[in-house]
Amino acid sequence: MSFLTTVYAYLYYFAALVLLAGVTFKVVQYARTPAPLKIPTTPAPTTKAGVVLRMTREVVLFESLFRGNKWTWIFGWIFHFGLFLVTLRHLRYFMEPVWLPIELVQPFGIYGGMAMVVGLAGLWARRFFVDRVRYISSPSDHLILALLIAIGCTGLLMTFVFHTDVVAVKSFFIGLYSFDPPPLPGDPLLLLHLFLVAALMIIFPYSKLLHAPGLFFSPSRNQVDNPREQRHIAPWAKRLEQE
Repeated sequence: MSFLTTVYAYLYYFAALVLLAGVTFKVVQYARTPAPLKIPTTPAPTTKAGVVLRMTREVVLFESLFRGNKWTWIFGWIFHFGLFLVTLRHLRYFMEPVWLPIELVQPFGIYGGMAMVVGLAGLWARRFFVDRVRYISSPSDHLILALLIAIGCTGLLMTFVFHTDVVAVKSFFIGLYSFDPPPLPGDPLLLLHLFLVAALMIIFPYSKLLHAPGLFFSPSRNQVDNPREQRHIAPWAKRLEQE
């Protein structure tokens, strides 16, 4: 392997390890965190099926964000849906043969990249032009948005302006499975794009981006509203009572 290919191979091995280990650690931590109070945001479902429906609406439609702020909801939903399409489009680089659904989504993934950048631009502009949001925005908030926009823009530039050898890129990632990746193209824009993606993978488990899995552990969303019918008691409190 060339020096460049070796560097990026080890970079992605490290990034994948940090991403998987970090997300697993945080998910286990969330699962073990006690919920001592029954605090579903009302109006809340009174059955488990209702909770599943509520969580589905929250994940797919961002229901609570829609109720809170329509502009944030519009740009947030555009970004996340665009990211979803882009992710599906990029799965072709990690499988052979490519599944039919992934083949069918390829044209839509291009528009997803555009939507992703537009949504991010709106969310970033909000942190400059809305006083109360600007006041609570930290440097890390701006850096994460800048990183995501840079990933989107470099990807779109490679799609429409500075084309790269996507076959060689796919061979590189497929080769990572067998620890023998073929040479990676040396296009500067491609290298920048891959470096930014690796950086995103590394910081993901320790940033606000972890709200993705964290949503499923939010007691204000995942609890059944039945405090009168069934007493809610955390496992640690139950053990204290038994003592």
